[in-house]
Amino acid sequence: MKFSLDKQEKYTIISLEEDKLDSTISPLLKSEFITLNAEGNRNFILDLSKVRFSDSSGLSAILVANRLCTGLEGIFILTGLTDHVSKLIKISQLDTVLTILPTVAEAVDNVFMHELERNLKNEG
Repeated sequence: MKFSLDKQEKYTIISLEEDKLDSTISPLLKSEFITLNAEGNRNFILDLSKVRFSDSSGLSAILVANRLCTGLEGIFILTGLTDHVSKLIKISQLDTVLTILPTVAEAVDNVFMHELERNLKNEG
C-alpha cells in the first residue's frame, strides 16, 4: 500500500497514493488506523484524491477509522473524494455519518474547531 503520513500535534493526514481502495488495500489501511490510534492519535484526515475506485471493504476501513476517532472524542474527516467514491458513500448512506470536506485545508480547520469545542465541553 502506497500512502503518505503527515503527523501534526492535533491531527494526522493520511494520503492514499493508490487508484483503488479495495480488499487488497483495506486491511493494510485498517491496520495503519489502529496503530496510529493506539499511539494516541484521535483526529484523522483521509485524503482520497488519488483514489478512483472503492468497494465495500474500502468503506469498512473508513468506518473503522471513524469509530476509532469517535472512541477517543476525536474526528475523522474524508477529503478529496472522486465521483465514484462519493457516489458509493452516498448510495451507502454514509454521507450522513461521515464528515466529508472538499479540501485538506478545510479539514484541518475543522479539526481545530472540533478540538476547541471538545476542550470547552470538557472544561464545563
